[in-house]
Amino acid sequence: MKRVLITGYKANELGIFSLKHPGIPIIKKAIQKRIIALIDDGLEWVVVSGQWGVELWAAEAVLDLRERTYPELKLAVITPFLEQEEKWSDDKKGCYTSVMQRANYVNSITKTKYEGPWQFKERDKFLLRNSDGILLVYDEETEGSPKFMKLQAAQIAAHHTYPIITINAFDLQNVAEDEHGDYGGDVTDDMPGDSVSGGDRWHFDDDI
Repeated sequence: MKRVLITGYKANELGIFSLKHPGIPIIKKAIQKRIIALIDDGLEWVVVSGQWGVELWAAEAVLDLRERTYPELKLAVITPFLEQEEKWSDDKKGCYTSVMQRANYVNSITKTKYEGPWQFKERDKFLLRNSDGILLVYDEETEGSPKFMKLQAAQIAAHHTYPIITINAFDLQNVAEDEHGDYGGDVTDDMPGDSVSGGDRWHFDDDI
């Protein structure tokens, strides 16, 4: 697997509204552990759409790994439309801008600002077609937006080799305990075509 798509809950689905929430570093660490295992099997690119929540935290986790240990690891941020961060708070915009500036490849599926839900559907179809597998932060017992992406991935996996890897509430709690010993809280309680930047060319099966 050379290209893995990472997605999961939006921040509000996890009850996370602060950048300092203790659950964020736990989620990042869990993602990093899976990424490291995938790197050993040939992973080159991590792909996200950059939505606020698991995807943006995954991007930060990838950039941290790239800067510390795996300089060959690459990040692609493929947004559904332009300026998706327009209505975010300033601190969230700061995180987003930092990720976009450091990503190896940045682009948008549609070349307009938000027009309608169809742009999210086009995003999902494009990212699934242009990845070799998916890593989901998702727990079956707490439904949320990742459910729909998992269903689409399962349809692909029924006919093609397309690994579906999940990080669930149990996995996150294990990471929390490993990181902090007797962790004071439960991070899983709330679990419910022009390139914009330069850098390496991400291999697309489709053109944007």
